[in-house]
Parts: sequence; C-alpha cells; structure tokens
Amino acid sequence: MAERSFKAEVQDLRKGAGDTFTGEGILALTKALLENGVGYVGGYQGAPISHLMDVLADAEDLLKELGVQFEANANEAAAAAMLAASVHYPIRGAVTFKGPVGVNVASDALANLASSGVNGGAIIIVGEDYGEGSSIMQERTHAFAMKSQLWLMDPRPNLPSIVKAVGDAFELSEASNTPVILTVRIRACHVTGSFPTRDNRRPALTVAEAVARPQSDFQRVVLPPMSFTHEQEKIKARWPNAERFIREKGLNEVFGPKTAKVGLVLQGGMYNGVIRALQRLGLADIFGNTEVPMYVLNVAYPLVPDEFMAFCEGKDHILVVEEGQPEFIEQALATFLYRRGSKVMLHGKDIFPMAGEYTGRVMLDSITAFLKQAAPDMLPAQVRAPNQERPKIPDLTKTVPIRPPGFCTGCPERPIFAAMKLVQEELGKHQIAADIGCHLFGSLPPFEVGGQTMGYGLGPAANGAFDGGGEKRPISIIGDGGFWHNGLSSSFTNMAFNKSDGVAVIVDNYYSAATGGQDIPSSRADNATKSTKHPISKALKGIGITWVREVPRTYDVGHMRDVLREALTTPEKGPKVIVASSECMLNKQRREKPLAQKAIKEGRRVETPRFGVDEDICTGDHACMRLSGCPSLGLKVLDDPLRDDPVASIDQSCVGCGNCGEVADAAILCPSFYEARVVHNPTAWETRLAGWRAAVIGWLQRRRAARTLNFGEVA
Repeated sequence: MAERSFKAEVQDLRKGAGDTFTGEGILALTKALLENGVGYVGGYQGAPISHLMDVLADAEDLLKELGVQFEANANEAAAAAMLAASVHYPIRGAVTFKGPVGVNVASDALANLASSGVNGGAIIIVGEDYGEGSSIMQERTHAFAMKSQLWLMDPRPNLPSIVKAVGDAFELSEASNTPVILTVRIRACHVTGSFPTRDNRRPALTVAEAVARPQSDFQRVVLPPMSFTHEQEKIKARWPNAERFIREKGLNEVFGPKTAKVGLVLQGGMYNGVIRALQRLGLADIFGNTEVPMYVLNVAYPLVPDEFMAFCEGKDHILVVEEGQPEFIEQALATFLYRRGSKVMLHGKDIFPMAGEYTGRVMLDSITAFLKQAAPDMLPAQVRAPNQERPKIPDLTKTVPIRPPGFCTGCPERPIFAAMKLVQEELGKHQIAADIGCHLFGSLPPFEVGGQTMGYGLGPAANGAFDGGGEKRPISIIGDGGFWHNGLSSSFTNMAFNKSDGVAVIVDNYYSAATGGQDIPSSRADNATKSTKHPISKALKGIGITWVREVPRTYDVGHMRDVLREALTTPEKGPKVIVASSECMLNKQRREKPLAQKAIKEGRRVETPRFGVDEDICTGDHACMRLSGCPSLGLKVLDDPLRDDPVASIDQSCVGCGNCGEVADAAILCPSFYEARVVHNPTAWETRLAGWRAAVIGWLQRRRAARTLNFGEVA
C-alpha cells in the first residue's frame, strides 16, 4: 500500500490537444513522457521522486493502451540497465530514482550506457534533493555527468518548463546519441501549476515490436577495441552534436536587457530563488521581467562556450549562482574566459557560500553583496546606504532545540531497539552497523543503537571487518527494503560465503516503508501486477544460512530480547539472522482508519485500544521513555504538592500499539501502564453495563471522599 494513490489524478493523463493540465510536478512529468512517445519506463522508488513510480503504477492501464512497458525495478542499477533497450533500438526510454545516491547505485550500468551511446532517446529522471530537504549525504549528480559525459538538464522549476525539458531531453539524447540526466529538485517535484496538453503518442516502435525483430550492433559492445572508439566518439561527435543542438534549439534561456554591465549565470533550478531576490530588490517584477540580465542554464552540462561568451559581451562582472560544491560550472566558465583572454570579472563562491542550500535569505544577501560591489547604482538607495543597521537575526540553532527525525508513533521498529538496549545492559555494548531506512533512527536518542551506515543493503557487509575476531559478536541492522534492494546479494551472500559469525537483524515491516510504503517481494498484501508474499527466511535458507529466527510480533519486547540474547550467546558458529516482523504502523493506519471511520459513521460497533498511565502508581523515574521514545509518551506535572517529579503521560496521538506496556514488563519497570478499550456504537447491554459500573464506581468514590473528610475533621 503506497503512501499515496493517484488513481483519480491519472485520469488527467488522458487529456489531449487543447486541454489544460493542472496538478503536481510529478504528474506533469508522467504526462510529458506520454506526450513524447516514451516506449518503456522504470525505476526504483525513493524520495523525492518516489511518487513518479506510484503515478506510473496507478496509470498502468493507460500505459498498456499505448504499448508502453512499465517496470518497478529491484534497485537503481536494474533500472539503469533497462536503458540498454535504447542502445540497439530507436525506442525512447526513461528511468527514475533518487539523486546522487541512486546514481551511485546505478553507476556501473550508467557508465556502460554512456560508453556505448544510444540510438533511441534515453533519459534518467533524478530527484535531486541537495540541501535542507535532503535525507542523504550532500552531493550532486553533476560530478557523475561530467565523469561519464552524460548530459545534465536542470530545468526551471515550473510545470511548463519541466514538461518542455522532457521533450528536449529526448531530442538532445537522439541528436547526440547520448543518455541525458534530467534533474528535478525536491521542491519542483511537488510544485503545482498548469500547462497546455498535447495528445499522448504511441511509441514509433514498441518494445513488443522490437523483441519480435531482434537486432544488435557489435560496435556498441563495451569491450576493447570498441570502448576506445566510444571515447573518441564522445569527444569528436557526440559532444559537438550536443552543443550544436543546445544552441540551435535555444535550450538555455536569456532574460533581461541585452546591454548591462553585470549579469547572472544560474542553474535552471535556481531561477525561482534568483528572480524572487531581484523582486525584493526592486529589480524584477512579478512577471519575471528583470533589469539584471540572466543566462539560465537549463542544460547544466555540457556548457556551450560561444553561447556563454556572447552573454558576457559588454559586461564587466558576472555572478555564477551554482548551488552545492565543488563549483563545477564556475570553474568551467572561468576556463572559457581565460582561454579567450577576457577581462570579465567572474564571481561565484567568493560571494555565495561554498556549501549549503541557497535559501531565500542566502540568495538575497549574496546577490545584494554582488551588486554593491559590481553595480551599486542599480540598487535602491536604502540598500546601497541603509539609514540604520538591519536587526541582527538570532542564531536559531542556539535558541531552538534540534529536532532530529525519529520513529513514528506506534512504529514496530521501536521495540526492537528497546530489546537491543536491554540485551546490551546484560552483555555490554556491541559493535552495531546500521543501514539505510527508518531503522537508522535507532542511532539517535533515546536508543543510540547503531553507528555508521555505508549504503542501502550494506549494513551486514559493513561489519565484515569485525567478524570473528573479538569476544562479542557484531550486530547489523537492515530493513526488508534494503534486503531486497541490495542486501541479499551484497550482504547476506557475503556472510554465508565467509561463514560469518555475526548477527544480522532484518526489520521486516512489510513494505519499502521509508520511501512511501510501496510493495516489495516479502509484502503480505495481494498485488495484481507484482509478485508478493515471498518470505525473507526462505531466501536466506536458499543461500545456505540455516540459523534463522523469525519474530512474528516485534511488540513482544521480552521475546525479542530473548532471541537477540540467544543469537549473541549461542555456541553455534556461522551467520545468525533474526527476521523481526510487524506491519509499518503508518501503512496500517492508512488502511484501517478509513474502514473504522466508515463503520462508526454507519453505526456499527467498533472497538479501539487506548493506553494510559496510572498517576498513582507511576514513580516518575521516566525509564519507560528511555526505552520507548514514543512521541505520544510525555510528561505531566501533578497538582499533588508531595510529588515534585512529573509522571509519564500518554496523549491523544497514541495508536494503541502496546509498546509502552510491553517495555515496562520486559524491563521490570513500574506497572503503571494500563490498556482501555474505547467502544464506538456500543450495544444496549454494553451501555447498560457501563452505567452500572459508573454508578458503583461513583458510590465508592463518594464513600472514600466522605471518609477522608471525616478523618480530617477528627484530626
């Protein structure tokens, strides 16, 4: 069950010539692919581009009507390998995955694809999430594009530009026989807008037609001596053809007056931030008309020297707006100027920060600093020489506490880490390697379990150096998504082949949960187009790992603790794997809440669990929080003057998973947690029984209050 369904929205993908499409950038991308005659699409789910895969999955009926093949790939490498169909056949293909981390996984396939070149247009749509919204390391795809000579597009972040970029990318790929990376920044993925639609196009050659008439070209095989020829082709043919196409088709854009002493060169994705900064300085209007010339690089690589030099004519200073580091574009432009003997002063990272996202404040301050230096007369008087010093913005990192990401309320992974802390309390601290996924939050407080992470599916492999050499067995943690993505082949076969004596915990929450809840081979749900319900334990035994323990309910903290202890202390040698299973609570709530609300609305009886803390029993030591960390578990200050310490309290966000009580029991904490059942639309008997109970309890409470009062009077 994916995080979001696009069943309703995909109907708009059928719009044709004369219609207007209104929606998100993700849907616009899908529509653009269909309008440009794509023959096959694939990819790996991964934020911020994950919804593109969800849209494609929801639109499979339309894809089939058009003869478009759709593949939900096991990982990014498998997705990139799909583009081989465009090497020998004039078929347009597209794959998609998450930013630099996806490109890293796909690097082998992409490098081979770049070497051989393509006949059909091939594009890689990458969710480039550099900056504060990123969930990965801070890197850019630009470096890989330069390394392998893959052309890189970075369109302006509005729907018409994004849609146009898809068509341009296909045509650029075909004109230069080179794959094109189309980067869509994190905010552009979900920007909303409108654009005029065209009719969807059936591919000129479908994959079904191509496979019926196979063809091949030995010159496209990446082996010597052909690979030597490929490199020469890149420089002597593909690159010049790409530059010619970019220049003739006007893929890059120039805005503003033709004559000025200064100019801005910027990545297409930076356009909105730059134009907003100029608007705030009074140098641009809301329609994008600017007094400062702008050269917008919708194609960030390759750069076109003649086009850039033409923009520089008559200018004294140029500012390069290039987010991220190193400053690849700035270095290339500096080379162009130096080789031409130009006297134009080039600015960039000397004014803008070298690293970090170019937020609105960064953009405004940096462009202002540039204009003060290069063209102060363009700035308003109050900016050139402010009458009073601008109030200093406080350092929010000193006043606002850091709010790191954490597990959702009721997450079934929380009790796994609680059990791990209990085991380490007995056996001592262990070497623990983490993996990519929700479980990585376990390395943060209150658990602080797990250290480094080396890549998706590589958690167990990261412990290879610690295997078998110490008194304690190393532990690794990996999710079910990571297991199927890369873990089975790279981590667990490695453990089996080397007869590892380490322990691996596979967190099985039924989905590729961190990327939006998409199905994977071990998902329990029925899926009409994908094969599911394949147990992880069978795959492990198939590669020779025999010590496998399955925990069917992770919320049983005591059982989870006992299995972990057994794995760490058993005299049996060899790999030890624990498959800890419970459904992702977010997906469970998405499925069950609407059903419960519907039942309640229809007057049917619905019973839901609620947990609470008995204030009279709670001692206020807060050990439960250190072993749970649930967002619904907080503190409450009592009115009792004899009790200074706040007690534990459970708020209304509780989903009734029961982890609090389970942890308290396993850790032998205070028995202050209780479970209550909230009954909606109770039966007549239940209503009557509840009334009797309330009457009895009320009578007992009044009697107790009276006795207390009488005791006070006697005293």
